Amino acid sequence: MTNVTPFPAAAAGQVGFDRQELQRIMDLYGRMVAAGHWRDYAMDMGREAAIFSAFRRSAERPEYRIEKRPALRHRQGMWALVGEGGHILKRGSDLHNVLAPVERKLLRIVED
Repeated sequence: MTNVTPFPAAAAGQVGFDRQELQRIMDLYGRMVAAGHWRDYAMDMGREAAIFSAFRRSAERPEYRIEKRPALRHRQGMWALVGEGGHILKRGSDLHNVLAPVERKLLRIVED
């Protein structure tokens, strides 16, 4: 009983979202859920990337993936918005600009 096993924390070198980034992503997710467009999400945090996937239905492929890859910070920007087919819709260093196409889609959903 004297051996204390530490809780497995984030592995060294694991990429994750910080509080402000996750707040921004979850704010967009909440608005898309309220509009009736998204129903589920998943997060994957690995050594090379942190990925937030948004689904229309949980049995489908994700409609959008928001990827954070710090290794690309000085090249193309560490943020990428990936579409359902796997093609990159937007890439950049600012999360706000990368999420702009989804924000515009949300405006169209509300206006209809």
